[in-house]
Amino acid sequence: MRVVGSVVRVDPIPRGNLDATAARKTAMRDRLVTARNRRSLWDVAQSARSIADHLLGTAEVRRAATVAAYVSVSNEPGTGPLLEQLLDLGRRVIVPVVLPDLDLDWAVYDGPTGLVRARRGLLEPEGPRLGLDAVATADVVLTPGQAVDRTGMRLGQGGGCYDRALGRVPVGTFTCTLLYDDELVDEVPAGPHDRPVTAVVTPSGVTRLRRV
Repeated sequence: MRVVGSVVRVDPIPRGNLDATAARKTAMRDRLVTARNRRSLWDVAQSARSIADHLLGTAEVRRAATVAAYVSVSNEPGTGPLLEQLLDLGRRVIVPVVLPDLDLDWAVYDGPTGLVRARRGLLEPEGPRLGLDAVATADVVLTPGQAVDRTGMRLGQGGGCYDRALGRVPVGTFTCTLLYDDELVDEVPAGPHDRPVTAVVTPSGVTRLRRV
């Protein structure tokens, strides 16, 4: 991936390399999912509170008018305490709605009582949809993920949802993935369409990432 002026250009990659990258991603996801499944409910809850405290301590979140976040499920790093505090602070919070083609629409989050069960085991708001480009209006974009490396490359669930969404986010926006401490790694396998983030937050704190 190269930046030419303000345009991102993706160089072609041989098919064999793409297949190898996909296999490495699958193997890495399997390891990470197994590790998350071993976490206790206490650990998940404590981690969620720590992550909220760290994010709310950043200048970017403190001055944000709109935050694009998500509703965590299962043993993902929890977003419940964070979403509650953002609403208490009067922030506008938007969260994703997964479309049939796995792209992301967005809707305003008004609290847990406004959520309904959706595809892929997710929780989504019942309210009006804001459109694919709504994420571009956010001052802060918070994403789920399985791992992120030191250059900001992010390993997601494999559907490409957030890679497409991040492609709509203006350069310079604070984009941060929520992880557990051992999920900030030295290297994540990356393909031509993978999009980096600028930071990660774990129960230990916020790490701002170098870009190469």
